[in-house]
Amino acid sequence: DEPTIGLDVVMQKAMRDFIAQYNQRFNSTIILTSHYMEDVKKLAKRVIIIDHGKILFDGKLQDIIDKYAENKILTIELSEEVNRADLEKFGTIDRLEYPQVVLKVDRANASKVAAALLEKLPVADINIEEPPIEAIIRRVFSRGKK
Repeated sequence: DEPTIGLDVVMQKAMRDFIAQYNQRFNSTIILTSHYMEDVKKLAKRVIIIDHGKILFDGKLQDIIDKYAENKILTIELSEEVNRADLEKFGTIDRLEYPQVVLKVDRANASKVAAALLEKLPVADINIEEPPIEAIIRRVFSRGKK
């Protein structure tokens, strides 16, 4: 239950490493209850989301991402300033603090959007990521209440 709550970052990693090594060494099942999504990302292969006794999701962590994450996050470093309207053509601007821009783009088109950005704008660096797991979990809960 919340194995890393209240621990500093060094001890959090040590605790996660211990749990992972124990699991691997003894091929054990570990039930982790946590609100701390970093623990879930690092330790869980299977995730069960329960809301008031009702199972909203039971499956692999990647499956929950694939099912509930509609967007990917593109973080772009620009080498020159770009007009906001030009950026909006590629996705929804989540944050714009030159030289960094964070865009939300449709998952299915993320690689195409990244390629177009590299071709059409002065991009120095680009990173494509999944949305934070916390946002995905919130989406699961909001759909479970409907």
